[in-house]
Amino acid sequence: MYRSRLGTDLSDITLDYVSSINDDSQIALYDIIGSQAHTLMLYENQIITKNDVKKILSALESLKNVKLDVSSGAEDIHELIETLVIKKAGMASGGKMHTARSRNDQVALDIRMKIRDDIDIICNCLLDTIEALVSLAKNHQKTIMPLYTHLQQAQVGLFSHYLLAQADVLFRDFERLYATFSHVNQSPLGAGPVGGTSIAIDRHSTAKMLGFDGLVENSLDATSTRDFVAEYVAMIAILMTNLSRISEDFIIWSTFEFSFIELADEFTSPSSVMPQKKNPDILELTRGKTSEVIGNLTAILTTIKGLASGYGRDLQQIKSSIWSTSKISISALLILKSILLTLHVNDKKMKKAAESSDLIALDIAEKLVQNGIPFRTTHKIAGSLVHIAHLSDKPMNKLSIKEISKIAHETKVNPNLIMKIIQSITITSSLKERKSFGSSGYDEQKRMIEDRIKKINNYRINVTKRDNDISKALDNLSSKINELIK
Repeated sequence: MYRSRLGTDLSDITLDYVSSINDDSQIALYDIIGSQAHTLMLYENQIITKNDVKKILSALESLKNVKLDVSSGAEDIHELIETLVIKKAGMASGGKMHTARSRNDQVALDIRMKIRDDIDIICNCLLDTIEALVSLAKNHQKTIMPLYTHLQQAQVGLFSHYLLAQADVLFRDFERLYATFSHVNQSPLGAGPVGGTSIAIDRHSTAKMLGFDGLVENSLDATSTRDFVAEYVAMIAILMTNLSRISEDFIIWSTFEFSFIELADEFTSPSSVMPQKKNPDILELTRGKTSEVIGNLTAILTTIKGLASGYGRDLQQIKSSIWSTSKISISALLILKSILLTLHVNDKKMKKAAESSDLIALDIAEKLVQNGIPFRTTHKIAGSLVHIAHLSDKPMNKLSIKEISKIAHETKVNPNLIMKIIQSITITSSLKERKSFGSSGYDEQKRMIEDRIKKINNYRINVTKRDNDISKALDNLSSKINELIK
């Protein structure tokens, strides 16, 4: 329909090349709702008649329950919906629906409505996943394990501490997305193609009807800017990298060599030829899909970085990257939550790994510090004790006074003091005495778990309120429409 103004129709090949209709199914309902708000605003400002508004709104309402035919030859969902409205309402009334707007502000509106809904879905999924992490942590406050740096055992810790660390990472992902919502939830509708309109419309009215917090005021900014898309996908890319890291930890820990955890069967796959295999394919796919999301972000940034101000058709290409990003992140969170809820933790294997190492070396150094010895000296003593224990193939607490005398002499520290300390420290005592705020000590686990539960509950209240505000606005819009068309 739009292209007929050029005097000739596009060839099938060209139409297929320019068409976004297959990508537009994700925003069809938003386009209908946005068109209803725009039409109602035109009527309330006496730009169209009551007869016109009833016909247009009735036609739009009927399309909500119809599967739109994307093979109709329309270039995009906006053209298809307008064509169907005109077919149902007649050109005299239906042809007025597009008054004082453009496809440019229309598509920006639809994308913003889609992303704001996706943000709320993802925020809720994040809270569900965080809750699963905290719940698992609550059950493993006494589960001892090694903590790693450089994939080498570093300090003794608790599995709950690891889980709470990942919960805190996802809390930050939640907070980033929650803040991004405010940049997304601004209405561009009524900005026209790029410079506004001479018709006396009320942009604030449509924004309120659709549950937006405000307007993208400048018409050039409203139609041509996609920084809010880049911000959203960037936040999801960060989220996915965090999910990928958790996946990698679980992949490593589920190997035979570690055997710290075992994934439920529904989240693993056997080999096509080796029946004993239990491959962590689902977690591996999370790593792979993270690359796809990062690729989506790169595609979006590469598209918008080279555009002059004003709408360019290049922007059409970023829609599929948005839909893909949302779908991947929602699925990844749902799957991780399910994995956490069905995870088998081998606490005996974890504790054995912690006991077979020299994880109390730092505790020995710190206990010597408490006896007035400089830390750098105690660091040297602890390191020497580890070396001797390694050479003699026995734990540090089994070293003899003779074996530690040389160290004591070199550092001018009483060997009996060193002996007393190495015999008194265990991995359990280490965790009992770990007191610093946020540490992996026993006492801190309980405090942090209680704190995270409160955070989850508070954030749920905030997300629910925001979602309810939008739902209330759309319900009010629906009531107005029903009142007019009944």
